[in-house]
Amino acid sequence: MGHKTFDRGIHPAYYKELTAAKKVEQAALPKTVIIPLQQHAGAACAPLVKKGDAVQEGQKIADVQAFVSAPIHSSINGKVKDIELASHPGGTRVMSIVIEGDGTTREWKAEGSADLNAITPDMLREIIREAGIVGMGGAAFPTSVKLAPPKGKAIDTILLNGCECEPFLTADHRIMLEEPEKVVWGLKALMKATGAANGIIGIEENKPDAIEALKKAIGGGNIKLVILEAKYPQGAEKMLIKAGLGRKVPPGKLPLDVGVVVNNVGTAAAIYDAVVYKKPLIERIVTISGNGVREPRNLRVRIGTSFEEVLNQCGGLNGTGETEVLNGGPMMGIAQSTLAVPVIKGTSGITVISAASIKSNNYDPCIKCASCVSACPMGLMPYRLGDYGKAAMTADFKAWDALSCIECGCCSYVCPAKRPLLQWIRLGKYRLRKEAQKAAAK
Repeated sequence: MGHKTFDRGIHPAYYKELTAAKKVEQAALPKTVIIPLQQHAGAACAPLVKKGDAVQEGQKIADVQAFVSAPIHSSINGKVKDIELASHPGGTRVMSIVIEGDGTTREWKAEGSADLNAITPDMLREIIREAGIVGMGGAAFPTSVKLAPPKGKAIDTILLNGCECEPFLTADHRIMLEEPEKVVWGLKALMKATGAANGIIGIEENKPDAIEALKKAIGGGNIKLVILEAKYPQGAEKMLIKAGLGRKVPPGKLPLDVGVVVNNVGTAAAIYDAVVYKKPLIERIVTISGNGVREPRNLRVRIGTSFEEVLNQCGGLNGTGETEVLNGGPMMGIAQSTLAVPVIKGTSGITVISAASIKSNNYDPCIKCASCVSACPMGLMPYRLGDYGKAAMTADFKAWDALSCIECGCCSYVCPAKRPLLQWIRLGKYRLRKEAQKAAAK
């Protein structure tokens, strides 16, 4: 097996050594959780509980009948304190259920069958849906929706993403190293749910211990491990499909259009817990790293725990001056204005960077060097998209194929003029969404 990859992309500096060798630890049980009703791509959930209600760990507390959705569960035992607007790590304020814990926790024991022959595809899809499982690599797309492709769209391959190409994050690395059997079992469950004959796990070459652990767990059969070059954004769906399978997803199309469903390795492990332990998605592994936190760690954190509480369990901020706290990694993560935001299903990491390590807000004019064009994995012209997004020229922005941008941040990373291209492109996409909403409301 060679080290396969995709065209273009970048090789940022990596800092995985801060947490790569640190085993996953259970975070302390939070006294209070704030659980947003919007934690997934698609329709927001509506609460199934009201203020004053007692709730149990794992209880469904919010749901919606829309197809693209995923229910939400209480991550602790306690009482509903309030249902109110609260800060969300995505940068907005959304309706959230605030639960005060009673200090107790539930012991999850095996209740379901680990024998996939005893479970039908329909049962698997229903279990995954009811467990509220979403893509845990950050996009948070409801997994059950991926497993129900439209008629005429046959899925022949499930591709698990174990690349974790963000420079600081190691949560997926630790899952593959510590729970490889769960990852492989979850992959087999995904294959059965879709009828896919083949399973592939894509992993970058910089995780040799996880590679060996997965090889042992896979054994033989129709599951293969594909070792990929360590390059960013190797873990993006279209890049991973091109590198791992040699298939190109056409513009405007989805992986299912080339017979593939892509899932994260953490999602596969969560499926094992949902089927065997009847445990919904109420906690996840989070990497807390960066030069702005005293004790970088990998923690298993309850959904709804505040960033402040998580950081305090890592010794707090290192006190060397101003810091930037990101939901996710430095390439695609979103800077936070408050530490009161909660860990959500898509929070793969909390990265804390000192102000001295961050590019200045000052930028220079574009020098037309085309570095961003050479780096863009989608073959776009980021310098033009950035200008159109900044200037609110939405027609031109869309005409230059802005919707194909995967927001990886390669363009901003390589720009010698330090232009915040990704920020401007995101602004342009936001304006397009607002225009579409206004048009739909007419």
